[in-house]
Amino acid sequence: MSRPASNDLRPLRSASTRRALAHRQLPRWLREGTVAVEDGGRRGVVQFIGEWEDPATRRINPCAIFLRPEGGGVEWIVADHVTLTQG
Repeated sequence: MSRPASNDLRPLRSASTRRALAHRQLPRWLREGTVAVEDGGRRGVVQFIGEWEDPATRRINPCAIFLRPEGGGVEWIVADHVTLTQG
């Protein structure tokens, strides 16, 4: 059995490295405590930006956005920051 060439092997990235890379892709304004508006007009304060596993697909999103209504209420999760604008 032959061994693969060394350039065929890619180093595995740790979860913390993947998270850091994903955070760099977020817009500068999107940080905890800022107000964001979803495409449908739903408005909320960013509570947390972190890892979330979609229960339907079992895919892990390292940078899901957790939002809560400004006056308080039930939190919801936005998997893709592209659907958000600064509020």
